[in-house]
Order: sequence, then C-alpha cells, then structure tokens
Amino acid sequence: MKEQVAKYLLDIEAVTLSPDEPFTWSSGLRSPIYCDNRLIISYPEIRSDIASFFVEKIQEHYPDADVIAGTATAGIPHAALIADRLNLPMVYVRSKPKAHGTGSQIEGRIRPGDKVVIIEDLISTGGSALNAMNALLERGAEVLGCTAIFTYELQKGKTALSEAGLNVQTITDFSTLVNVAVNDRRITNDSIVHLKEWCKDPEAWSNAVTK
Repeated sequence: MKEQVAKYLLDIEAVTLSPDEPFTWSSGLRSPIYCDNRLIISYPEIRSDIASFFVEKIQEHYPDADVIAGTATAGIPHAALIADRLNLPMVYVRSKPKAHGTGSQIEGRIRPGDKVVIIEDLISTGGSALNAMNALLERGAEVLGCTAIFTYELQKGKTALSEAGLNVQTITDFSTLVNVAVNDRRITNDSIVHLKEWCKDPEAWSNAVTK
C-alpha cells in the first residue's frame, strides 16, 4: 500500500522532489518537496484505489466510526468517496466559521456522541487536523482519529498531534516516498541527504539554503 501510493503520487506529480531548486511554501519556508494531492481527483483509477486504502485503514483502526469528516477543501472529495463506500454520513469542516448565515464551521449534521474520523489529504504541522478536531469536539462529537494520504513526518507535527491526543493513520509517508523515488531513479543519492536534513529540521534547512 505505502509503496504503491507513493508511486502514484510521483507518477501524477502530486508530489515533486526538487532538492536543488527548493519550493517556497505559503509560510515562506523553503522546501525540497512540494505536495499537491488535489491532483488525485483527476485520476479515476488512482482516486478509487486510494479510497479503498482509506477504507481499509478506517476499518482496521476505527471500526466504530459512524461519521466521516473531510477537511476543507482537499479532504472533502476523499471523504465523500469513503462515506459512500462505508454507507456512513459525511460532514466537512471549514478552516474557520463562515462569515454569513449560521456562521457554522461544520457543514452537515453532527450530533453529540457521534464517533467521527477526520479525513485529510496530508499532514505537515498537524494544524488543519487539530482545527477540525476542536470544531468537532465543540459540537459534542467523539473524534476517534484522523486518516490521511500522506505525511511529511515532521517532528513538529508529530509532537502537536501527540500532545492533543489525536491518533493519525496515513496511507503513505515521506520516508517511503523518498525510497521509491531513489529506487525508480527519480532523484540521486546525493539528493537524499538534503531531503533527510530538511525533514529533520525544516526551518534550519530553509535558512541555510536562503543565505
């Protein structure tokens, strides 16, 4: 599963590795990797396989789930596919309450005591998943955990999620992706050093390459 999905992401260029010409994230951080899992929805066979892998993870780790919650916006299409396959209700969680109408942050019906699994496209610092968890808890839901396609495996994210008590299961991860890229000769062995240094300390790596 992990290797297959990593290959999918590389094949459709949802994840691009460029240690020599780093990308700039919206935060200003420089990075040798750029992930845009939104591209997955344009590939029917791949999105179907990924939905199947999501379902496997949920059935294994959160068998008592009775609501699927996608994070806006990238988690929404995957949540819809998963909820349909599991025949479960679905909601989605905005990054913040809307400024009009009811001012709701959660779209769809959540009842106190609902057992919810959050669906994310990727995990970096964990902020989006934690934001969704807090919104759901405020509505009285029980958050069983979160399932995501990909994680950067950043320590900052691991620490934040652990401290908040949010269990996260991912279909693939940074380490697997790098290994697949090397085995397929998509990057050189020298580039692995940059990628691993970045993953260990993104801010230090970013500061070093911008000097």
